[in-house]
Parts: sequence; C-alpha cells; structure tokens
Amino acid sequence: MTTTRTDVLEWEGHPRGSREYRRLVLALLFAGVATFAQLYSVQGILPLIAANLDITPSQSSLAVGLATVGVAVSVIPWSVAADRVGRVRAMTASILVATTLGLLVPLSPSLEVLLIVRFFEGAALGGLPAIAIAYLSEEVHRSHTALAAATYVSGTTLGGLLGRIVAGPVAEYTNWRIGTLTVSLIAALAAALFVWLAPKPRTTLAHSEIRDLPGRLWVNLREPGMLALYGQGFLLMGGFVAIYNFLGFRLEAVPFGLPQSLISLIFVAYLSGTVSSRVAGKLATKHGRSAVLAGATATMIVGVALTMASNLAVILIGLVILTTGFFAAHAIASGWTGQRAVHGRAQATSLYNLFYYGGSSIVGWLGGVVFQSLGWNALALFVIALAVIAGIWAALLNGRLAQPVSVG
Repeated sequence: MTTTRTDVLEWEGHPRGSREYRRLVLALLFAGVATFAQLYSVQGILPLIAANLDITPSQSSLAVGLATVGVAVSVIPWSVAADRVGRVRAMTASILVATTLGLLVPLSPSLEVLLIVRFFEGAALGGLPAIAIAYLSEEVHRSHTALAAATYVSGTTLGGLLGRIVAGPVAEYTNWRIGTLTVSLIAALAAALFVWLAPKPRTTLAHSEIRDLPGRLWVNLREPGMLALYGQGFLLMGGFVAIYNFLGFRLEAVPFGLPQSLISLIFVAYLSGTVSSRVAGKLATKHGRSAVLAGATATMIVGVALTMASNLAVILIGLVILTTGFFAAHAIASGWTGQRAVHGRAQATSLYNLFYYGGSSIVGWLGGVVFQSLGWNALALFVIALAVIAGIWAALLNGRLAQPVSVG
C-alpha cells in the first residue's frame, strides 16, 4: 500500500491567500529557521573550533559533516514515522528533540563528544526536511506548491544565515560554546512558533505498512527522472557546502587576514538565497522548472569561478552569485520531487534529502581534502565540475523530468 490522498475529490488543498495557507507557510518558515540555524551554527566558527581543540580544518568540518550524516540517515525513518503518526506530529517531535540536543552541544568536552552529539542532533533534525515538502504538497493547492516550497526554502536560508552570523561574533568575543548556545536558544523560540502555527493536516493518509517501504522507495529510485533530481541535490549541495566550509580558512590567512567576526559576515550572502528561492518559484510557474533549474546551475558556476579571484570584493560578489544560484536550484529540485511523486511522496522527498545531505557530508569533507592538498583554486574547479555534471544530467533527462513517476 502507499500513501495517497483519500479526500482529493472534496478538497484540493489550501489556496494561496487563505488563512490556513499563510499559517502553514509561516510555520514551515519558522521550522526552517529552527532547523538550519542549529544544523549550520558551527560552520561559521570552524576556525575557532579547530584552534580550540587543536585539530585540522578537515577534522573541524566533521562537526558539520556528522550532523548532515545524521540528517541523511534519518530522513527515511522519519518519513515512515510521518506516514504512521501524521506529518505535523512527526515534525513537532523532530524539532523539539533536536532543540534539546542543540542545547547540549556547548557542553561537549572533546571533539569526540561534540561529533556524537552533533550526529544525533542531525538525526533529530532530519524530520523536518524529510516531511516538510510532502506536507505542503498534500496541503497546498497544486497550482501553488512551487511557490510554497520556495517560501519554505527561504526559511531554511534565513535559519542558516541566522545561525552563522549570530554564532560567529558571539563566539569571537566569548568562545565557540557560548556562540552555539545563543543559536540554540533562538532555535528553541522558532520551534515554539512552528508548533503554535502549523495547521492540522486535512489530507487523510491511507494506512501504510512498514513492509511496504521497500516498494515505496524502489518506485522512486528506479525512475531516471527522479534520480536526476536526487543527483542535483547531491552534487550541488556538496559543492555549495564545500565552498562555505573552507572559505573562512582562506580569508583568515594571508593576504586577507580577516578576523572571525568579519568572516562570519560572509554568510549574509545567504540573503540572496532567501530572495532567489522565492523568485525561482515564481519563474518556474511562468517558464517551467527545467529552464529555471538550468539557469540557476549556470549562475552557481559563474559565482564559484569568481571566488578564484585574489580581490576580496570580487570573491564576495562571487559568493553572492553562487548562493543565489544554489538556492534557486535547490528550491526547484526539492519542490519538483514532491510534485512528481505519485506513490510514496514522503519517501520520494526523503530520498532527495538523503542525497542532498549525503552530498553535504561526503563532498563537503572531500572538498577539505582538495583544499588542504591543492589550494583554493583546485577546490573551486572541483565544485564547478560537480555543477557541470549536474546540469548535463538534468538536461539529458529533461523529458523524463516533465512527466510524473510511472508505476506501471
């Protein structure tokens, strides 16, 4: 059996402009803030963590990588839980457990303990990306899902930005533990707002057995169009995280020599992603998802290329362009996954997140190896190659992407 709509003839989803639509989108925005503020709060202070614990840059990046591994391995179990107990209940449990673990991160006495806590924090956080797109795909009118998904992605960018720009300055003037604690308290407030705002689901989910899970996964894994979307998440997210993980190390070294408080401000570039994800949703409605995805990937490539410059202003402009392109591409690919899925929608979107955070973990760490061994330009060329592969993959399967998943 699969998860399906059983009342679609009577109700087709909240229309844009309705009170329930506004509450749902705002709730997911706050959930995105809570989740991604915690998930990436340490990324902006990796040099401080490395110095404090006397470890290498690639080792310090494991504080990000292990959390995203936790997200990756938990998204499918969370999707099963959501099918059983309901979307909102599962997301509520996810965000409350994660917030509690986030408050324990500053107490970590060693790298090993920090990584363990971060892994389980990521596993708890996996409930939101695993379920959010499926939830809005079922509760929002079909004609507005692209825009609603883009708004949710905007919330994730705001969360990522908030976590980084708060943790960095606070950590520089106190220490990295106080920086992460401050972010966790902000995330707790955003989590409470999500719980208060999220409307009760109106779509009735058909009962599904755990034994049906392999079939619900396979129907999405066997289809080339869905694999192309999953590939976008893996390759583009991996490259994006690699750039942000290690740019701080480049900017603190000669010839730039920037202090941590200024380095943390590079994450203000996330605001461009907040805007571009919404714009991408609107453009997709008018011009189609394929064209917007291709343009966003090309924009990302241009941005990465500019970071190879030796001029700080050009590097920062490149970072803004890179971020603009990445979040536009992510908004399209993630929303498209939920829209295309006919059977096992929660599993389809969870698979996207499995590849997305798998890319963050694997490519994000591998980027550190490239950076330490060959320098920044080699890392940038590595990321450009990943984006080119993603773009070619999507272009080759453009026809497949335009069709819903077939289960015949």
